[in-house]
Amino acid sequence: MINTFFLHGRVCPTKAIKEIAEKANEQYTMICLKPDIEWVYLGQERMVQVLEMTGATMVYADRFHKVQGTKSWEISEAPVIDYQIGALRDDFDFGAVLLWDTAKLKALVAQMDTDYEFAGLYDLRLRAEKLEHIPEYLYYEVETDTRKSGEKLFDYVDPRNRAVQIEMEQCVTAHLKRIGAYLKPGDYKELPVTRNPYPVTASVIIPCKNRARTITDAVHSALNQKVRAPYSFNVIVVDDNSTDGTAEKIQAIQDDKLVYIAQDKTWHAIGGNWNVAIHDPRCGKYAIQLDSDDTYFDETTVQRFIDCFESGNYGMVIGTYQLTNMAGEILPPGVIDHREWTDDNGRNNALRINGLGAPRGFYVPLLRTINYPTTKYGEDYAVGLRISRDYPIGRIYDVVYNCRRWEDNSDANCDIVAMNRNNWYKDRLRTWELQARMNS
Repeated sequence: MINTFFLHGRVCPTKAIKEIAEKANEQYTMICLKPDIEWVYLGQERMVQVLEMTGATMVYADRFHKVQGTKSWEISEAPVIDYQIGALRDDFDFGAVLLWDTAKLKALVAQMDTDYEFAGLYDLRLRAEKLEHIPEYLYYEVETDTRKSGEKLFDYVDPRNRAVQIEMEQCVTAHLKRIGAYLKPGDYKELPVTRNPYPVTASVIIPCKNRARTITDAVHSALNQKVRAPYSFNVIVVDDNSTDGTAEKIQAIQDDKLVYIAQDKTWHAIGGNWNVAIHDPRCGKYAIQLDSDDTYFDETTVQRFIDCFESGNYGMVIGTYQLTNMAGEILPPGVIDHREWTDDNGRNNALRINGLGAPRGFYVPLLRTINYPTTKYGEDYAVGLRISRDYPIGRIYDVVYNCRRWEDNSDANCDIVAMNRNNWYKDRLRTWELQARMNS
């Protein structure tokens, strides 16, 4: 009833997928992405049962992770998330076992008209009509990548993976064309204009909550910026009810360019703090991001953003950052320049990747019409997707920002529940954006 085939992970050539389809001669085809799968009693039978009940093209299930400890195997739950049309990330986690309806698999493979070296499985699942998640723990897989979530976060922009990323972009672009969600190069709307004067050219926006250890570095990094006449800037720090002395550290800094906003007790999160800052009458024409635990690379960052905005009709400008520890030492993979962004295809490829880069700058008259979602994760990605649909985004490929990694980063060591929640939300953002592009 089931043919079983093995692939060495989700990165594989189209040739391997075609060979599987050619050899499959049973009703169901199981593709395993890792060796040594151990099944819960009747686990395989349950996958077949759900596949038959739902009429899905493919089913996948929650599983247990096995990690070799010092004395014995350590077992932990490793749930996955529901698939949705916006789940376009090429690193979407299906687990190690994919059970396909063989007839539907063969039909999809017959449509695959590009021979990829790396994107074979990605191409296949993008074409699938229905991918069904079984929220039951049906098998054990050995987990060999035991790095913390913050260490895995930048794998997709590691220069060593560039060839893979180029192919994945080609694959998702072809998919967007098939479903009517592709955006043509240069097809943009006019930016909104305003006759209201701005108090400064640019505002550095620093939202914060309980960052007593790092906020002083961040604020001074912003205040130390140098801009040419006639340009000017200020620094808007929004404190979201800190309880660790952060507010006192901000208030101890005396500088006319510093604007301090203390939030009320209602829910704001990072997105809400940004909204308060950009709608404040003291906000400039351009708003430039600085996270409360990071610093600018040197004193030219704000001027570089102003120059980029002034040189083009951009709704948003994104810079380049480097990863460092708190002592300023470079961490691998070093410089993150998001070279996967291109003027022609960046806004299409944005639906595949998990972030657009940093720091981010915004044209405030536009941002005030869009606003941030009131959330503490993915808020910047949501705004970037929305802007990229209708407006051009400028890029600065020189390093202008230090992304400082430490134990209190929000993504430093997320457990699997938090990672799933974050990934599901970004997939939801992609789903909404994909629907908007298909309907436009």
